[in-house]
Amino acid sequence: MKYLFFDIECAGVFKNVAKICAFGYCLTDEKFNILEKEDILINPQGNFHLTDRKGEQGLVLPYKYEDFKTYPTFPRLAERIYKLLEDKDTLVAGHATMNDVKYLNLESKRFSLPSFSFRFADTQFIYMNKIGEFQRQFGLGAIAESLGVEFTPHRAVDDAYATMKIAEAMCKEENTDFSGLLEKYGVTLGKIENYEITQNTSKVYLKHLEEVAQKKEERERLRVKFHNFIDREKRKRSKEGKLRGKRVCFSHPLELQTETAQRLVVSALAEAAWISFRAEECDYYIHLEGESGQRLLSAQKAKARLFTPEQFAAYLAE
Repeated sequence: MKYLFFDIECAGVFKNVAKICAFGYCLTDEKFNILEKEDILINPQGNFHLTDRKGEQGLVLPYKYEDFKTYPTFPRLAERIYKLLEDKDTLVAGHATMNDVKYLNLESKRFSLPSFSFRFADTQFIYMNKIGEFQRQFGLGAIAESLGVEFTPHRAVDDAYATMKIAEAMCKEENTDFSGLLEKYGVTLGKIENYEITQNTSKVYLKHLEEVAQKKEERERLRVKFHNFIDREKRKRSKEGKLRGKRVCFSHPLELQTETAQRLVVSALAEAAWISFRAEECDYYIHLEGESGQRLLSAQKAKARLFTPEQFAAYLAE
């Protein structure tokens, strides 16, 4: 068994187009000895339009962009890339591999080429299983730093090499080979076939998704309970009070603290307040200590007075 670690850079990625400009790969044996290592540079047949993960300008690739017009196009290099990825005796892997597989899929469609057909592992996903953290993505640089791997980012062949070194480092920590690492964490390989892509998964990840769904369902239940409480209690709103004509809004996390939120609603209604669900239209915004997010920003933009539950209760008691 051989291992092929690969990375792709694009001149631009749009909704249905990914103009690949570099296919970097590092082919090793089962002990991570390098057999081949190369940066295949490709004429993307288009201008460079580079953005970071947030869609903002600023990402710079370590290449001379003007040179790319002299390189072969993707169709001319496709046979070689297909052969590398579809070798039956090779385990393919990348970092955040779904993105690169999607780029390959888009390019094969762009040039009316056959669908790629291979299975793939994802070192990012393996790492997330290893540390038991699925709430956020881990960049290649962050994982490399945590495992003591050095590399030059955004040069495709160097990213591929770093991906290989990350896999090697995890295998050394677990005293196993790459296949054993996948088996230990119960990782099922991703797959591309007939232009359809299936992502990597694992029992631990599926359990995480189930827990996330349950927590979301519980949040919705508590939020509905809170809103129903307001619908019942607003009929008791006093006509006079220090909050007459004022709109009071509660943050979403506070809404989930049912008893506290309900107690403050009753107190606010007793002071003739209107209860609002729109932070951008409120006069008073009640939130938990340390909260952040768009809803708080909307309240600040509306120049609402901000209170914690304790501060609001004290204000009403004055």
